[in-house]
Parts: sequence; structure tokens; C-alpha cells
Amino acid sequence: MMEMDRQLMFICKGTPKDNLYNGAVFRSGIWKTQADELLVQEQQIEADQVANPAYHGGPDRVVCLYPFEHYAHWEKVFGYPLPISAFGENISASNMTEEQVCIGDIFQIGDAVLQVSQGRYPCATINKRNNNNQLLKKVVETGYTGYFFRVLQPGTIVPSSTITLLSAHPAKVTVASIHHLYFHEKNPPRSTIERMLGVAELAEPWRKKLLDKLQS
Repeated sequence: MMEMDRQLMFICKGTPKDNLYNGAVFRSGIWKTQADELLVQEQQIEADQVANPAYHGGPDRVVCLYPFEHYAHWEKVFGYPLPISAFGENISASNMTEEQVCIGDIFQIGDAVLQVSQGRYPCATINKRNNNNQLLKKVVETGYTGYFFRVLQPGTIVPSSTITLLSAHPAKVTVASIHHLYFHEKNPPRSTIERMLGVAELAEPWRKKLLDKLQS
């Protein structure tokens, strides 16, 4: 794939807010708004925070990307467009789906250098964000989760920033393949799990999930 095929579609950031869902108040950082720039630091994006650090954020989950192509899919499924940053992502880009990106791949976006660390483990907050109690189930079914980067070199990303693949990980373990194995394969080959665990760049939470799968 040529580098020019990857295109940044929008960038977003936001801080935690109180929101209502089914009459109850909950606090989340998933509500993000479009931004003119992202100042990407080693541990977080400036003015972009999570509400629950036990389950979100940290050095392996600094930047969240959601593939732009999936928005057209969800519009077909539900009959209406989802809002920008419907999944709380910082970046939406084209030609960077979970099938096209591997754990350990290194990209330069703007002057920030980022490494794919893990797929997103979907949770019910996306239902609350979009007032749609079917979304989580369908995200798990499709594997349209998005994924996270760790930061190798801090930098600034703006809407016009280009995306360049600096290094493709030789193991070629896609984000999609890990999701599919974990959620949809009852008895995956031991060798497949071991191959995924062999990718040192895979973030610890997913490493633990795969180890649990291996031991079960």
C-alpha cells in the first residue's frame, strides 16, 4: 500500500464530563470534540484525559485511532450517522483498519512517532456515548474496535498531518486477528496464541488475556 493512501480524517480530544444515560449520571472521557492540534506527550495528549485510569489510559494507550471506513458501515446498520469521535478516538484515518495494521507497527503522524500496542477491548461506555444499546454487541461481532498507540517520540498532530509507516512489524499479527481469536475462536491452535504472545510489543492487558486463553 502506498503511503499516500493513508489519510487523517479528523482529530479529537476532551476531558471527563458527567453525562446522563437511562436516567443515571456517569462520568467519562469518551466525549471528545474536534481539535486543531494534538500535543502528544509520552504519557497522554495535552487536554485529553480519562475518567477511570484503572481501565483506560496509561503509556500503552496514549492515542486511540478509529478507522474512518467503519462510520459508513455503522450508518448502514443503524440508518443514521454516528457523531464524530463516536468511539472516543483521538484520530480517525482511512486505510488503517484493524485488518491493515499490526501490533508493533510504527507510524509517524505529524512529528509524533507512535507504535501500535493493542486493540481496544470494547466496553459498554460506547453504548452510553451513542445512546445505542446495540452498538457494543455489534462491535464485538465485527471486530470494528479501533486500537491504541504508545508514544515513541512526542510531537504535534494537526488535521493536515501526513501518516507514514516507518516500520512494519515482522510478525504481522494484525489487531483484527487477536480480537477474532479472543472473542470468536473457542479452541484456537496453541501455536497461534503463542505466536501472538511472541510479539513483545503487545501491551500487557492483552498479553494477560491471551495467556488466560492459552491456559484454559
